[in-house]
Amino acid sequence: MSHPQWQPRGTIEAGGAQLEYQCFGPRPDQALTLVLLHEGLGCIELWRNIPLLLAQQTGCGVLVYSRAGYGQSGSATLPRPTNYMHIEATEVLPEVLEKFAINKCVLIGHSDGATIAAIHAGSQNDFKARGLILIAPHFFAEDISIAAITQAKVEYESGELKEKLSRYHQNPDCAFYGWNCVWLSDAFKHWNVSEVIDYLRVPVLGIQGGADEYGTLRQLDEIEHRCYAPFEKLIIEHSGHSPHLQYGDQTLPVMVQFINRLAAMEVDI
Repeated sequence: MSHPQWQPRGTIEAGGAQLEYQCFGPRPDQALTLVLLHEGLGCIELWRNIPLLLAQQTGCGVLVYSRAGYGQSGSATLPRPTNYMHIEATEVLPEVLEKFAINKCVLIGHSDGATIAAIHAGSQNDFKARGLILIAPHFFAEDISIAAITQAKVEYESGELKEKLSRYHQNPDCAFYGWNCVWLSDAFKHWNVSEVIDYLRVPVLGIQGGADEYGTLRQLDEIEHRCYAPFEKLIIEHSGHSPHLQYGDQTLPVMVQFINRLAAMEVDI
């Protein structure tokens, strides 16, 4: 299948929507590719300088894209179904990888993106994912998560959150309610995808803040107790939900070291 030229910025069609993307570093046929999957309110821009730093410090290529309904990507149909992360992991992400002819990659996900990465690696048999970096992943709903997301709705509807999100999303209502309404639905109280951990067969690095307002360390404990593959974890005690941004001086070197070990094993890209 033809795929777009590896270029700094562009759009592709995947999952029935036009998705914005950015590329850094060498093409997929030249090096291992790092694929970044953003959080529930994220997009390309909210990764800040992480994609560029990863490309510079690992020599890998980096692909980052905004899912439908986020950033400058096309809109998404709302309300999202309860299994929206499964759909992203098993339908949309494989299409993205195919469009770029990515055959060997490390999936780096934050929050919802981390869950999508884990579901993908635990569900696919194509072995394209050679490792996972899961930052503040969610495998089951927790009371602390629901409380924080409930408060986020208050801040969005009566505070400054909508204005902040409008700087990054062309349709902030789609981005916010597409995420918020699912998490606050009655059905989501029983949401649990921990079983995908049982099927992971690639090295995993889990990163979480000890003061994460959206989840507890039980999420990383779940990986540690269930994962058959090599698992490492990094806990940043005073960090909130975004340790890669809040404490990049501590998280980035660990991520780079993990990636470099995986890249060293790929003798024939």
